[in-house]
Amino acid sequence: MRASHLDREGPDNPFPGRQALERRLGHALPHQLGSNEGLDMPHRALTEALGAPVAELARAYGDAQAHDLRQQLAEQLGTSHDTLLVDAGADSLIALTLRALCDTGTTVITSAGTYPTFRYFAEGHGCRLVEVDYHQAPGQLAPDVDALLQAAWLHHAGLVYLANPDNPSGHCLASAEIAYLVDHLPPTCHLLLDEAYHEFRPDQSDSTPMRGVVRLRTFSKAHGLAGLRIGYAIAAPEMLEVMYKVRIHYAVSSVAQSAATVVLTHIDEVERHVRSVIERREQLAAQLQAWGAEVLPSATNFVAIRMPGAESALEAQQALLADGVIIHRPPHPALGDILRISATEAALAKGRLAALKRLMGR
Repeated sequence: MRASHLDREGPDNPFPGRQALERRLGHALPHQLGSNEGLDMPHRALTEALGAPVAELARAYGDAQAHDLRQQLAEQLGTSHDTLLVDAGADSLIALTLRALCDTGTTVITSAGTYPTFRYFAEGHGCRLVEVDYHQAPGQLAPDVDALLQAAWLHHAGLVYLANPDNPSGHCLASAEIAYLVDHLPPTCHLLLDEAYHEFRPDQSDSTPMRGVVRLRTFSKAHGLAGLRIGYAIAAPEMLEVMYKVRIHYAVSSVAQSAATVVLTHIDEVERHVRSVIERREQLAAQLQAWGAEVLPSATNFVAIRMPGAESALEAQQALLADGVIIHRPPHPALGDILRISATEAALAKGRLAALKRLMGR
């Protein structure tokens, strides 16, 4: 299944770029006189502020196909480069997937209160959104796989969105549960599997494409490149071919691609960072539990707690804002009693969450 207007040859990218042309011709093209970039801009101020390498990269479009980065990812993930598509972060990939696979009016299914950007893009694309409740129990807030499947069949859905590990709960479904979901979806329904927090889960799943699934990952979390907006999709080549038809050619900057390449080259630094985040997450969870909070299990870089009700969650959020501290409270009314706190050093600083501690102690 794909958006009906894409069920044909083309459209094709009219500007594949210098790097793609060099690969096709088999030799370098050092004299770029065809793309009207500001290549002669001296960038004295930018060089002074951010350094010569950034200024040099900033003058020219990046590789529209992100070829070298995809090759590097393929080697690290143990997959083929033609199963990878690089774009401007997971958010951009959500929008891209909807454009490629869904017509206006297509029914899409998700959990009520999950990552709200999916709803934002789905409604903006003109999809019909159907939400199902999370499975809730003491100490648990988890996507309900059976409910997602039931809704997909009942509403003849074209796509199901699932974040795993989940945002905002932090819950991680096992690989077997994801496989069950994929195997039992309607034959014309795709799964958009958002794996933004993949690196923090305890049981690292493999990175092979799955039938009818678009898997999204990001450099914003474990790799620390949120400000550069870069991520990638894993899917079957024929599905990515459809996505390439509607992808913005140069959505990913040359600076972002270069930064991602550097970070992947030093993957040991990423791994150390992930271990540190997990240690902080467990310290933060223990601290919150000691204050009497209901802490939800997390396989991410944050800790979620369930407050006694939406009013107390809102009160805590506002009290922290008054102290200059931002924490997240999901905007969806179904999860109004949830607070999400990033597991950073700042969260563990003495007194940083004092307002929350006071409210928990009442």
